[in-house]
Formats: sequence, structure tokens, C-alpha cells
Amino acid sequence: MTSATAAANVAVIGAGISGAVCASLLAGRGLAVTLFDSGRGAGGRMAQRREVMEDGTELRFDHGAPYFTVTNDEVARVVSGWEARGIVAEWKAMFACFDRATGKFTDFEKEGSTKKYVGVPGMNSICKSLCSEDGLVAKFGVTVGKMDWLQDRSSWSLASLDGKDLDLSLFPQLSVMVQDIPVRPCFALMVAFSEPLAMVPVHGFSFNNSDSLSWAFCDSSKPGRACVPPNRQSWVLHSTAKYASKVINNIGPRKPSADALAKVAEELFREFQATGLSIPQPIFMKAHRWGSAFPAISIGGDDKCVWYKSTKLAICGDFCACPNIEGAVLSAMRGASKIMGCLNCPSGL
Repeated sequence: MTSATAAANVAVIGAGISGAVCASLLAGRGLAVTLFDSGRGAGGRMAQRREVMEDGTELRFDHGAPYFTVTNDEVARVVSGWEARGIVAEWKAMFACFDRATGKFTDFEKEGSTKKYVGVPGMNSICKSLCSEDGLVAKFGVTVGKMDWLQDRSSWSLASLDGKDLDLSLFPQLSVMVQDIPVRPCFALMVAFSEPLAMVPVHGFSFNNSDSLSWAFCDSSKPGRACVPPNRQSWVLHSTAKYASKVINNIGPRKPSADALAKVAEELFREFQATGLSIPQPIFMKAHRWGSAFPAISIGGDDKCVWYKSTKLAICGDFCACPNIEGAVLSAMRGASKIMGCLNCPSGL
């Protein structure tokens, strides 16, 4: 560890996959890292929802990102390390496409054609594990509302302003970029059944010719998921962006009410039942809104992150590289490399 490294303190804002990966990589190189997140825990859009039924049965749903794939060699090496640690496993599930118009499954995936990874025992397990590593202090329930660059000290001062958005007035260019990023919303429907869906031959499928549903995933089929009783199945359905946008336009951008979410749940489930796949009545059903589920463009260019060298500020996320988990991880790796480079310490990434 160099003297520059030992003296450096780095703040990371956000404990989604980009923030967690970036913070973990920096801490692993000997930097003192403090990670801030306004939520109750790590995960972001890789969150897992815990629900308790009236009889006390606990249900868990990966209601954000259901899985991820890897094509980049840099990211593959990182994921291989996670797999060795047991926080990631391969989900050996067959996928297909369901045509709503014909009522038939098509385009069955060839076994092993695409390796799918999931966090174990939940998608948020990756972020939770990374945020608990040595040299990293994670502070949850803290909203960083103001950032001040102290020119004379060549460092940042952060202030907690709970309930307020981050002030980007010091970065007009960044503020414009962030506001100009188009995003695609999505509603997730979490449903549990007392018996398996006998007429569904796969554990994940996309929809063709459906105005409201885009994907369905059998959450309980993933490795490391406890299922009590054993024959129960839990599914997560994703809406189309078109449907989600229509609902948000009707109810407004604020957090939807319980009644509004109940109506969404009923509409999405009716569409699921209308497939003709003998979908039984669920023992649990609840909807969740992701207002900014998928960025429609990337702003990071070749760097895969936005880098302000003069103020040692790196902006990372899937919106900087590619709108998926692999893109978020790659962006975090590139951001961490920029930070380590300006501190004259080898990145080793």
C-alpha cells in the first residue's frame, strides 16, 4: 500500500450493484471507503422483497433484476470470483417465448446456450456481501443531499439532507446529462401458488403479442431458494414499458398508493390467466413499481463511466455502459480504475 493510498478516503453514493462493486474494488486496494445509501440495505434494482403471509409463511421474491449473463472477459473474471465465494450460482433454467396470439410456446432455448447467473440466496446477496468487506463502511438510511468540492483541500465535503434530492448545481453538465437520460418504467408482479404451474414447461419466458406482460420468471426454481411447502411456486412477472408508462401517466410520478398497486396487480394477473395456461388463483399477489427500471441510452462512451479528473469524481452505472447488470459491473470497474489511477495506485483490475 502506498502512502497516497493509505491517506485516501473515498465516498461512494449508492449501494446498488455499481456502487457495491466500485466500493469493494477500492477497499480491496487498501483505500478507506465509506458507502452511503438512502435505503435500508444494499441491492438497488437487484433487490429482494420479503413478504409474510397471514399464516406466518415467509415469501421472498427477486422483484428487480431476475438474473444476469456475462459476455465481457473483465466482468467474467469478477463473477467467477463471486461464484467461488458462493454468492453467485448458475441458474440452469430453460427459457422460451410465449405467443399470446396463438397460445403456444416457441423459440425454446437450447440447454446451456446462455449461462444465467443469480445471487444466492437472493439477487441482493451479491451487493450485501460486497458491502460487508474489510475496509468498507456502509451507512444505510443516509441520503447524501449536498456535495461541495473544497478546492483548497482538493477533496469533497458531503452533507446529509434526508428527504431531499442530491444537489447537482456544481455540475451543470452532469445535471443536464442525467435529466436527458430516457428511462423505461416497469411494474413487477409477485405471485405465489400452492402448486406448480403444470402447463408451463419452462422456468422463464418472454411474451409476444401482449400489451401488458413482457416476462415471467419462476423465482422459486433458482438455486438456494427455500420453498416451504416444497410444492409451492413463486413467480415474478414484468410488465411492458408501454403498460407501465400508461399507468404512471394516469396516476402521476409519485409513489403509487396501495389501491393503485392492487389494481395493477389485478390487471397483470388477469393477463397471465388469459394465456390459457390454467393459471390457478394465487395464495399471494402484490405489485411493485420500478419508475426507472431500464435506461434507454448510455452516456459513458468508451470510458463506460463519466469521469471528472479535476475533482476526482466518477459516475458509474448501467446508464454509462449497457442497461443490464453486466453493464453496471463494467462501469463500476472502470470508475474504480479511474479513482485508483488518480491516486497513483495500481488498479489490478
